[in-house]
Amino acid sequence: ASTHLIKGNLEVKISKRRDLPCFREFKERKSTLTRNLCIRRGSICSGLSSGAVSMGAELARARDNVESVARSLIKFRSVKAQASGGDVEDLAPINPHETSTGTVLPFVGVACLGAILFGYHLGVVNGALDYLSKDLGIAQNAVMQGITLLAAAAVGSFTGGALADKFGRTRTFQLDAIPLIIGAVLTAIAQNVQTMIIGRLLAGIGIGITSAIVPLYISEISPTDIRGALGSVNQLFICIGILAALVAGLPLSRSPLFFYRWRGMFGLAVIPSILLALGMTYSPESPRWLFQQWKISEAEKSIGTLYGKERVPEVMYELRTAGQGSTEPEAGWIDLFSKRYWKVVSVGAALFFFQQFAGINAVVYYSTAVFRSAGIASDVAASALVGASNVFGTVIASSLMDRQGRKSLLITSFSGMGASMLLLSLSFTWKVLAPYSGILAVVGTVLYVLSFSLGAGPVPALLLPEIFASRIRAKAVALSLCMHWISNFVIGLYFLSVVDKFGISVVYLVFAAVCLLAVLFMAGNVVETKGRSLEEIELALNPTT
Repeated sequence: ASTHLIKGNLEVKISKRRDLPCFREFKERKSTLTRNLCIRRGSICSGLSSGAVSMGAELARARDNVESVARSLIKFRSVKAQASGGDVEDLAPINPHETSTGTVLPFVGVACLGAILFGYHLGVVNGALDYLSKDLGIAQNAVMQGITLLAAAAVGSFTGGALADKFGRTRTFQLDAIPLIIGAVLTAIAQNVQTMIIGRLLAGIGIGITSAIVPLYISEISPTDIRGALGSVNQLFICIGILAALVAGLPLSRSPLFFYRWRGMFGLAVIPSILLALGMTYSPESPRWLFQQWKISEAEKSIGTLYGKERVPEVMYELRTAGQGSTEPEAGWIDLFSKRYWKVVSVGAALFFFQQFAGINAVVYYSTAVFRSAGIASDVAASALVGASNVFGTVIASSLMDRQGRKSLLITSFSGMGASMLLLSLSFTWKVLAPYSGILAVVGTVLYVLSFSLGAGPVPALLLPEIFASRIRAKAVALSLCMHWISNFVIGLYFLSVVDKFGISVVYLVFAAVCLLAVLFMAGNVVETKGRSLEEIELALNPTT
């Protein structure tokens, strides 16, 4: 018997499609030859008496009709987003999710071991550099002040994108553990400059790969309603890693045995590297990557592990609707510069350009030298204060990310950073403030770091996987992270020489100006993504895909 399942102006709600009696009863009683199909929205009921095959065909047609209407609604919404200026925040969520982390948190925690390693390798040299110079005969040059690590990290970020596309996210984590472990061991046992540089190169490649795949993996496995909070955890653990490296130097700075203990500081990085490789053995692969590879059964299994078996049909439907696993070939590097994707890719690269040229790593890497010039006696303690401020601010940002939104936090963050840099510059310029320059240097730096950690720190790495289309996501994130490391490299290479030539107050003024430009750029080019699934964002920003 023919049944008209959709009549009149039926409003289809995607998030509740599995509650339609026709689908529920088909799943629970598919062997029954006679059943009644009732569709909510009025009292539309009709009897269906046929064999299981014809009933399945009828329900398949019904499902196609539902998906067709839903796809039309989503398409209309994406066009509406473009007409209203392209901001995703102009639209109400298509598919509101119930708050549920399921079993996601343990796997986010495993991925964040990579973030800890990222921060630890960045900060470990800061407290050990003077003693490395004495023990190994290494002069205080640009190479040993982090430049080797940063150059290698830029290469690693490119490699990470390609590996993540080819082998998947979890396997790439495991491969990444190899250079991280070998690099940590070489730096710990180094007896000469050459061994130390090779170790730092390998560690740099490792954290470069990590910087690309940690935010990518977390974004792809996180539930929509808490994706912002979980994404900012990446930055939080980077801060914890930096802080751990700085704190590790506190009891060693006055110890005569420090020449030997610094080896333990470098060797300690082996432990989280091994745990990362082992943890990823038991972590589910990104269901979005699996679907792109047409590994449907594995994608369903991964979704069940992350969100529960009851969410499998819903998430799989979202993947189909967004065109995941389409017949389009996998995007190459050249596709990132095509007219179709260039605008969104340039926004991603600009986010990290502004992040770095606003001066954050100049503050972190050279905090000891800056505080020393300001008259602060305890260099390591001042640096640890910077790290603690970063952790505290990132915790606050995590609680605000899914309530205030990414864009507003970025604008607030860069505004605060610009004001702090202006304060720092004036403290070194105005003679009336000269007696208080040391205190103002600490206060201004702490306020700057707090402002940074509220938005400029955690948001870019979170926002990039959200705004990039699925077929370019891994490579586009890697390219943007490469901008991060190149900018980081330039700052590290020229910061001290520029300070020597122009003075610290002028450099701080330049950083303040960059913060102002960043605020203007964010206001005009960044879209809000809070409360939207990755598939909904992709449809809104790329309606033709």
